[in-house]
Amino acid sequence: MKRAVSISIGSSKRDKAVEINLLGEKVSIQRIGTDGDMEAAALKYKELDGKVDAFGVGGGDLSIVVDGKEYILHSVKPMVRYIEKTPVVDGSGLRNTLEKKAAPFVLERLGDYVTKMGKTALIMTGSDRWGLTRSFLDAGFKCTFGDLLFALEIPIALHTPGQIKFIAALLLPVATRLPFEWIYPLGEKQEERRPKFPQYFKAATVIAGDCHYIKRYMPNDMNGKIVVTNTTTPEDVKLFRECGVKYLITTTPVLDGRSFGTNMMEAALVAVSGKGRRLTWAEYSELLEKLNFEPQLQELN
Repeated sequence: MKRAVSISIGSSKRDKAVEINLLGEKVSIQRIGTDGDMEAAALKYKELDGKVDAFGVGGGDLSIVVDGKEYILHSVKPMVRYIEKTPVVDGSGLRNTLEKKAAPFVLERLGDYVTKMGKTALIMTGSDRWGLTRSFLDAGFKCTFGDLLFALEIPIALHTPGQIKFIAALLLPVATRLPFEWIYPLGEKQEERRPKFPQYFKAATVIAGDCHYIKRYMPNDMNGKIVVTNTTTPEDVKLFRECGVKYLITTTPVLDGRSFGTNMMEAALVAVSGKGRRLTWAEYSELLEKLNFEPQLQELN
């Protein structure tokens, strides 16, 4: 049996292990959270290096790719410094492949509802979800991007890909050298609610992006909203339902009651491929076509 392990700097409360079947082969997938402790994560990678088929980096990215330009996250990279044998992925390859399907799926399954409510979307951060960004823009949604609002808490909304690329070129060379916890909630902070900028949530029919950002900053009134994200637990689903979310769409499959992060699913694909390395985007697309992966829709209210 193949084994893929995601070691996350997120909360250990979200840990999960299941066995799945991919392309006729059993794969054990496991998430291990370290509650914001990057050194503990580094040591866990060291302990398991060469003993598993693929690693995922959870709770953070090794780099951010904006329209083909890569920005290395220097504060996260030391976490994988001990890895010598096992291939390691952060979900970006799969994320950019899967999330391109998000907006067409929304329109295919919920087109009449979107037409009635308004073809508008709030993308929590457009720079690190470029596939999601292009998906909604190409589908004709009027988009607001919260890169400054939610990552840096600067009260300026972005609305075009040109603005995202300009801000990325201006700020990411600096932001990627800041301590990661300054720009992304870690450990127990992931469970904190800090509603901000409710006007942008109210104006959008679709709220899309990182689940932790959505939960942290969304208002208590999410009545009628469509949430598009990729990693949810039963507790997350319960919160969305209590806040009035109408539809929940996850871009990764729901397995044993929850959806895993793209880094976990990407690691599973690397493991089952048997190539012992990261895959190309073309290889991910080929595998996804064989697996018939598509977003999952749940009606909550």
